[in-house]
Amino acid sequence: MTGADIHRIWPILKKQVKRLHVPWLENMASMDRDPFKILISCILSLRTQDRATGAASERLLNLASTPEEMARLSVKEIEKAIYPAGFYRVKAKRIKKLSKRVVEEYSSKVPDSIEELLKLEGVGRKTANLVVTLGYNKPGICVDTHVHRITNRWGYVTTRSPEETEFALRKKLPERYWKEINGLLVAFGQGICRPISPLCSKCLLYSYCNRAGVKVHR
Repeated sequence: MTGADIHRIWPILKKQVKRLHVPWLENMASMDRDPFKILISCILSLRTQDRATGAASERLLNLASTPEEMARLSVKEIEKAIYPAGFYRVKAKRIKKLSKRVVEEYSSKVPDSIEELLKLEGVGRKTANLVVTLGYNKPGICVDTHVHRITNRWGYVTTRSPEETEFALRKKLPERYWKEINGLLVAFGQGICRPISPLCSKCLLYSYCNRAGVKVHR
């Protein structure tokens, strides 16, 4: 895939994704762009399936929807609300500590820059970019395993890690596509461009894709 191809494939990609499952976090953010809620949901989503993330987020945010309310909950109360999300005990402690820090150091306002968000324990580049894009509608590129895998599979970038992919995309991908890329490629990666044996026969981007590293497809 060439640099110019990205403009051709984008409307095709959006057309295909319309038929696929929208990631829970993207769907939630379309209705409520509260940065704190997005931050908490992002933390819960790490190494947890979409359905479990949604249920855990809703239970927890029904108990506490602001940093002040969350900081007042006990770790045990948070654990109970988010179980059985992956690593729920670790996440409960992080959410409690993070909420308290947002209250005390940021006047209860979630930071709106990647640099400040990265200072919070448990917040990596993926989460920071999602909060910035979904919560504050600012430019950012959230790169998870789907974005990393697919953009390399296309041949659009050649990188070894999600972090390398983010910085490569920041140099190459036109900024108008930055905020959309994660939501589109998560849905596309779950439904079509799967990690093992992707559904190439159903892919509308087949003619543009280098299929780098694909040994078996359907």
